Amino acid sequence: MKKVLVFIAAVAFFACSQQKKGFEITVNLEGADGQILLEKRGASQWIPVDTADIVDGKAVLTGEVVNPEDHYLSVMGQRAKTILFVENTEMTVSGNVENLEQITVTGSQTHDEYNQVNSRIQEIGEEYMALYQEAREAAAAGDETKASELMQQVEEMYESTNTMQADFVRNNPGSYAAPYFISRVQYGMEVDELDNLVSALDPKLKEVPSIVALAERIEKLKTVAVGQIAPDFTMNDQDGNPVKFSDIYKQNEYTLLDFWAAWCGPCRQENPNIVAVYNDYKDKGFSVFGVSLDRDRDAWLKAIDDDKLTWEHVSDLAYWNNEAAQMYAVNSIPSSLIVDKTGKIIAKNKRDEALREAVSELLD
Repeated sequence: MKKVLVFIAAVAFFACSQQKKGFEITVNLEGADGQILLEKRGASQWIPVDTADIVDGKAVLTGEVVNPEDHYLSVMGQRAKTILFVENTEMTVSGNVENLEQITVTGSQTHDEYNQVNSRIQEIGEEYMALYQEAREAAAAGDETKASELMQQVEEMYESTNTMQADFVRNNPGSYAAPYFISRVQYGMEVDELDNLVSALDPKLKEVPSIVALAERIEKLKTVAVGQIAPDFTMNDQDGNPVKFSDIYKQNEYTLLDFWAAWCGPCRQENPNIVAVYNDYKDKGFSVFGVSLDRDRDAWLKAIDDDKLTWEHVSDLAYWNNEAAQMYAVNSIPSSLIVDKTGKIIAKNKRDEALREAVSELLD
């Protein structure tokens, strides 16, 4: 009898120690039907994590994460998605399918931390969008002074949201929401500031895939920082002839290395500015070397012709996998840098009037 009792106790202990692992998310979205989809971002595509049928207005998603991380929730077949920080706990999601941005999430401490910042960002966003509309109306009415003042406020409010996110990371270095906020603000940071932000994270976050990738990117960015010698590369021009970057910049006092693409709206908007600066300073030793992230050769050539880009151009037609863009850690375009005739990087990402001012200081 004693042996039986010992056996029963052992079984009970084993059962208690084998508690259910992973997460269980009960989703209740008013107006939703069909299936609920949970997915996460991959390097180049969305990765499905789980799907669940909606039965009696509810769906239950299950799975397991290594660490709390950002996933995205949607109704199968619909484009709208909302972020959800998933932890290995029981969680609930409730709201309306017509307004996924306003879902209520319980059971995830990481989502609570994220929401404390994001809710304020949304409030500020509504405020500066209202000011932006006022600025447009003022400009339409011919009041350029008022429009300019309002746009200045818009820019300051937008920048305050970046500061808010960076401050969260500094003040909460162990939060699993920190990698998400870093991903939001990294492109507006100088490499030293970004390196300091990542270096101060709790060691447990250093293994998060996005932070691992970011650490690698930071090392690349250090090699293309102001003051460094620009990495050299060779790529084919429009006629298929190889062109070496160093052969271009050695011919000029200063050269703008411009990463762009025909499909990139902001790039095409900036092109007339680059053309104007080039035309005004080409006789003083300024030139441009265009690297296209296109994959459609005809579209690339047409954009060069349409925008009157009369300088040297190269591309491997590899889209975001462009070899030079990878070398220079380019994650968004337009992206550019100015080098002198020795290849030393003098300035980065000068656009609009800032480009003219930079070139003027160098050559006037």
